[in-house]
Amino acid sequence: MRAAVLVFPGSNCDRDLAVAFRNAGFAVEMVWHKETELPGGIDVVGVPGGFSYGDYLRSGAIAARSPIVGALRSHIERGGYGIGICNGFQVLTETGLLPGALMRNARLKFICKAVELDVATSASDFTAGYAKGQRVVYPVAHHDGNYVVTDETLAELRGEDRIAFRYADDLNGSTDRIAGLLSENRRLLGLMPHPERAADPALGMSDGTALFAALARAGVDA
Repeated sequence: MRAAVLVFPGSNCDRDLAVAFRNAGFAVEMVWHKETELPGGIDVVGVPGGFSYGDYLRSGAIAARSPIVGALRSHIERGGYGIGICNGFQVLTETGLLPGALMRNARLKFICKAVELDVATSASDFTAGYAKGQRVVYPVAHHDGNYVVTDETLAELRGEDRIAFRYADDLNGSTDRIAGLLSENRRLLGLMPHPERAADPALGMSDGTALFAALARAGVDA
């Protein structure tokens, strides 16, 4: 399995994500935002957390218009895997690859702490290593993590079993406590919490390991 991690000005979780991929058995290449093509043979693209372009305009709005995003879109549309974490999730909603928007936290405060999440579905190659309803702990670090979506789209997400994770408690005002969701083809995951920061016992949290391991197994079995 080969992974590409996109790097934008202001990315600060790109190396963390690369380490999590490598520890799960992926060969990893870092791809600068000005590139127009992904390296050949890439199985999964990671869009990391951070503050791309300083979060000017809206979080993820400028990064979503970077040259490499066209290649990301093509990769997802032809069935490749992708994961966007925190600012990466914001980028994915700004591109329209995932529905909804990430707004300022309900209480207008930056939140940085470990939080409990409920696994809302195990029927994806990202969450197959968990049981539905399992409670896990990932850290969060965001100011604009309040996920909002229309009632119609929320009904679609529920009906199609595309909600991947929910916050155990109302953390930031997100609709239906959504912390992460899947694309229509279930090959793309966007989530605000950081599994890559919970993927090594040395970090004090290891619940994220199962996500990367499940994705690696899916690629081997494909």
